[in-house]
Amino acid sequence: MAGRVIIVGGGYVGSELARALDNFADVTLVEQRESFCHVPVLIRAVVDPDYVEKAMFRYDSLLNRGRVVRGRVASVDGGGVTLEDGTRLEAEAIVVATGSRHSAAFKPEGSSVESVRTANLALGKAVAAARHVAVVGGGALGVELAGEIRAARPATQVTLISPGPLLEGYEARLGKALARKLKLLGAELVQGRVLDLSSSQEAFAGPLRLEDGREIDADLVIPAVGSTPDTSLLESLDGFHTGPNGRAACDSWMRPSDLPNVFAAGDAADNGDPMTIVGASRQVLWLTRAVRTVLSGKDLDRSPVYHPWVRPPLLVPLGPQIGNSILPVVGMFGNATTRMVKGRDLFLPKYRKMFRIT
Repeated sequence: MAGRVIIVGGGYVGSELARALDNFADVTLVEQRESFCHVPVLIRAVVDPDYVEKAMFRYDSLLNRGRVVRGRVASVDGGGVTLEDGTRLEAEAIVVATGSRHSAAFKPEGSSVESVRTANLALGKAVAAARHVAVVGGGALGVELAGEIRAARPATQVTLISPGPLLEGYEARLGKALARKLKLLGAELVQGRVLDLSSSQEAFAGPLRLEDGREIDADLVIPAVGSTPDTSLLESLDGFHTGPNGRAACDSWMRPSDLPNVFAAGDAADNGDPMTIVGASRQVLWLTRAVRTVLSGKDLDRSPVYHPWVRPPLLVPLGPQIGNSILPVVGMFGNATTRMVKGRDLFLPKYRKMFRIT
């Protein structure tokens, strides 16, 4: 094997990168959780509990040659990482893919499978018993969740509350198309800001009051209000700074500091891609080549720079049958493409193959 690489964080970018490098380098993936959790499946599990177990993949099946170390990293430097328990791991290349901090009602912050299972099943029971569910948040997470609930439980009143148009930051026609389809499903869309949201992480009992005085008489409120980039491990490095979006500012080779062999990717890093699963997936292929370049002793500055998505993709199913998507080059698609690409199987075949589950 040509050199050692440490990847900090076993989320979407970290796990896929570790798998891609497994045959070419001595890979160590450091992750505090015991299992990878696939978020779109956990969203559907809220209305179909059979999906809960399908959403979780144990890290011990990910790598063939490399290893997964379960622990928390305390610090990163040019020679490797130090864990909170004092263990020192050394490598010639380090990739920080710590993602973002978000604790959703269907996916708590805890590191155990049992905590995820318990929280998700409890939320599913609460949704099943509710007369009126309010989902707070107009990003992809909130839109998908509202669509899943309404598609699976047509007798349940669903209100999606967003401070502005749905999916701001993407082409306006995508949000408008999804708003129309949510209304066709029978969901109510309310634009406004919630006054004193009781929790941004856990579901709670309504009603809700908006800043303009309106009241939403929901008996169950589910917050889906976005994520905060986790840049904590990078902040002590010379040359580090964040951009206006709170993500680590990186150079054209995904380096967030003055260290030439430390990379940052995924939600934690501003490499020009959005904070979505598909948005960050483009980075894995480039990083695989970049890490191999560093491990071979070549000058990375002489290699091609990273180019983010020109038109970032986003796939938003509203249950298994309908939805809308933006795909690079070709533009916006409706129900059939969204169903075929994501809505029907939620990328499960890809992750089952990646984690070698037959």
